[in-house]
Amino acid sequence: MKSLLYPDDYISSIYDADIKKLYEEGYRGIIFDVDNTLVPHNAPADDRAKAFFAELNELGFQSLLLSNNKEPRVKTFQEASGASAYIFKANKPSVKGYEMAMEKMGTTKENTLFVGDQIFTDIWGANRAGIRTIMVKPVL
Repeated sequence: MKSLLYPDDYISSIYDADIKKLYEEGYRGIIFDVDNTLVPHNAPADDRAKAFFAELNELGFQSLLLSNNKEPRVKTFQEASGASAYIFKANKPSVKGYEMAMEKMGTTKENTLFVGDQIFTDIWGANRAGIRTIMVKPVL
């Protein structure tokens, strides 16, 4: 049985991931934590994040920001980055937020990935929801 506290993959940055390969493997939705995963804490969407989400959109991925933060922070980042959707005050590691994210994206646990930087909220919650996880080093 898979451990709930270990990611499926661990990489330095999501910006280093082979997104095209993930799409070829059948993944269609990616759920992202925001702060320290995509940008430093409370930082706006930068050019790298905007280009990354543009590439995801071009490939055909659905993307969703799943954050425990308040709506103004998450909504502003979503609008600037080009992510497909967002959920704020997600209460990670509760499974409910991950399930809501898949419902919003129209994906299943078999074709959804989660990317985050925290083991006890991001990874634990996604693993409990049955989603493949990618843990990244915190962006500081």
